[in-house]
Amino acid sequence: MHHSRQKGFSLLELLVAMTILAVLGTIGFVQFKKNTAQARHIKAKSYVETVGNGLDQYYLKHGVFPDLGSYEAMVEANSPLVKQHFIPTNTPAKDPWGQPYEGTATKANYTLKCAGDPSHPDEFGPFVIEPGKYSDATQSAGPAQGGAPAGGAPQ
Repeated sequence: MHHSRQKGFSLLELLVAMTILAVLGTIGFVQFKKNTAQARHIKAKSYVETVGNGLDQYYLKHGVFPDLGSYEAMVEANSPLVKQHFIPTNTPAKDPWGQPYEGTATKANYTLKCAGDPSHPDEFGPFVIEPGKYSDATQSAGPAQGGAPAGGAPQ
């Protein structure tokens, strides 16, 4: 009598394979979420630095910063930064998480702020840009990445 061996996988083999796939899927999803959060933070920094660079360019051309009471006033279509092509039209007034950017500009100074990622405040927290300064909750203050006007603003 000849016993034929059953073809296919045992239940244990299938469970091991499914467990391995679940672990790999979880690791991939966590990395995807982290990279997405990092990309949003980089995008937010880029927009704020663009406005900071526009303010610096305005200062270099006019000798003063424009007197603007809010970040929204800096990026709207009637803003001198947009009209004089120091920043692109349609620069967003809200960060990638839907929170409004904050900012003010006087003839002598400006401050631009982003609240950062509310779900990852330790890694991608708030940051502030001022002429000649950039500060981030996750790193020490250093020179502005956006570049301040040569010689700085009058104090």
